[in-house]
Amino acid sequence: MQVSAAIFAVLLVSTAKAQWMQISAQSEPSPLRGLEHRYVVAEYSATGDRASLELAIFSTKSCRLRIVDQANEPRLDLEEAMSRGNFIAAVNGGYFDPDYKPIGLLVVDGTIIAPLQKARLLSGVLSASARKVQISRVAEFSLAQKPEAAVECGPMIVDLGKSVRGLESTRPARRTFAATGAGDKAVLGFCSDVTLADLSSILATVLAPDFKVQRALNLDGGSSSAFWFKRANGTAFSIAEEKPVRDFVAIVPR
Repeated sequence: MQVSAAIFAVLLVSTAKAQWMQISAQSEPSPLRGLEHRYVVAEYSATGDRASLELAIFSTKSCRLRIVDQANEPRLDLEEAMSRGNFIAAVNGGYFDPDYKPIGLLVVDGTIIAPLQKARLLSGVLSASARKVQISRVAEFSLAQKPEAAVECGPMIVDLGKSVRGLESTRPARRTFAATGAGDKAVLGFCSDVTLADLSSILATVLAPDFKVQRALNLDGGSSSAFWFKRANGTAFSIAEEKPVRDFVAIVPR
């Protein structure tokens, strides 16, 4: 019994120390000051599993968020849609049903396209108004804030700078997300196949010290996941979605 207890204690200590760590990072500028593309590779110390992240890190002093809605056919892929406007970076947006109707709140250019819904999965709202980008829990959010752009999604994956407990931990998939930090910094991002629990741990630990995530919200993932970034030289880096989506969350100049 004493030997078994000792082995169990060692396993507990080993598990407690296991964490996601950043092992490499590369950055490139955009045409707009205050926005950069960062490529990050993270590794889980216990298993050696790796995940890669594409991040569009921006300042709300020079950038704002805009929802690009595709209510009608033909529905463009992210790269083509972004090439038709003054966009600098973008990811796919929220959930939608088989008829491409939005699931959850969708606000485009100040107009409510779909109402707020109460559902377990839809736990947060990404919104932008004036010079502010924020992620709110549904219970905290109010349309009285008159957002210019908003999308309801979920689950919340980082809250108050810490990983959210109880997230799904067995089904890896491509992920897209939004995150906010201290001050005027925010992120739109894409991650290679991970579980929601892993993504939560990565965002709560890996992006520090220069960007400490305070809140992060999961967007529509899997085959919907997409990422696009316009480089300073005018070319674009793009990861395409695998099926058409209803809407995109884009970064544009102020």
